[in-house]
Amino acid sequence: MNRDAGLPRVVVFSLGGTIASTNANGGAAGGVAPRLGAGDLVEAVPQLREVAELETVSFRQVASSDLTLPDIIALAAQITDCFEAGASGAVVTQGTDTIEETSFALDLLVRDHRPVVVTGAMRNPTLAGPDGPANLLAAVQVAAAPDAAGLGTLVVLNDEIHAARFVRKTHTSSPATFHSPTAGRLGWMSEGRPRIAFRAPALEGIPSGVNEQEVPPVALLTSVLGHDSRLIGQVETLGYAGLVIEAFGGGHVPSHVVPVLADLASRLPVVLASRTGGGELLQGTYSFPGSERDLLSRPLIPAGFLDGPKARVLLSLLLTAGADLDRVRTAFEQINASISAPIVGGAH
Repeated sequence: MNRDAGLPRVVVFSLGGTIASTNANGGAAGGVAPRLGAGDLVEAVPQLREVAELETVSFRQVASSDLTLPDIIALAAQITDCFEAGASGAVVTQGTDTIEETSFALDLLVRDHRPVVVTGAMRNPTLAGPDGPANLLAAVQVAAAPDAAGLGTLVVLNDEIHAARFVRKTHTSSPATFHSPTAGRLGWMSEGRPRIAFRAPALEGIPSGVNEQEVPPVALLTSVLGHDSRLIGQVETLGYAGLVIEAFGGGHVPSHVVPVLADLASRLPVVLASRTGGGELLQGTYSFPGSERDLLSRPLIPAGFLDGPKARVLLSLLLTAGADLDRVRTAFEQINASISAPIVGGAH
C-alpha cells in the first residue's frame, strides 16, 4: 500500500483468473489455478507506487467461468462504497473469459463518474513474458487519470482502452484478444499516459434497485444452420424468466421458428440480437418470413448494438430489479438511443 501524499487513491479488487494463476510450486508444470490475491499482484509491479495510493481487496479467487452476476452485483456495491469514501478510481483484475460480461454489468451497476477499469492477462505468471503486470500498471494509470472520468466502465489490456459496452474477447490465447468490432477502441496507452481518442455517451435506461437477491435465469440461444425450435419451446418449461436469441446476420431466423418465438414472447421477454458480434441489429431492411421486420412486428425486443452475452446481462439485471415487459423494452430502447445522444460537457 502506498501512502504518498498527493497521489490519487485507487482500489484494486482481485477476482482470480489467469493474472492470478500459478501452481503450488510456482511453476507451470501440471497446470495453474488462481492462487494470488490483490496484494500479491500489486507487490509484483513496483512502478505502481509512482502512479497512485493503492488499496487492495482480494474479493474472489476463482476462474472467471465461476463468477456469477450476484458476485458482480456485490462487487459493484463495494466499488460504490469506495467511491463514497473518497477513492479516485477502481481496478478489477479477473480472468479474461467473462470480462466482456462482467465489465458491462459493472458499467450498468456503478453509477459514478469515477473510472472503473477491468483488466486481466492471457499469459499466467509462470510463463515467459506474462502480460499481467503490464496490464495492471496500465489499468491503474487509466483509473488514476482525470481524462478517464465519465467514460463508464473500461477494459484495459494490451495497452488498449475499450468501452465495456462494446468490447469482446476474440481469440483463445493471443494477448491482443480484446477488440470492439462495432465502435473501435476508445484509446490507447502511450509512455504511461492514457490517450482518449473519443468519448462514449453515458448510458440511459440502466436498471435500478438491483441487489444481491437471486437473479432470475435468462437463456441464451444461438441460431445455426438447420436450427429447429425444440430448445426454444422448452425455455419457459425449464424455468427461465427470459430469452436472448442470437439470430443470423442482421436479425434473421428460420421461418418455421417464428411462431414458437412469438408465442414465447407473448409471456416472457424475448430479446433479438445478432450472432455476428459486430454492428447493430437491423430493424427495417428485410421482410421475408423470419426476417428482422417479421420478428419485430411481433413482441420480440431488439438488442440494437448489444451482442447476445451483453443483452443477456442487461435483461438479467432488469428482471432482478423487477422490470416488467414494458420496462424491459423501454430500457433496451434507451440504452441504444443513448449512443446517439450528444456528449454534454466534452472531455473532462
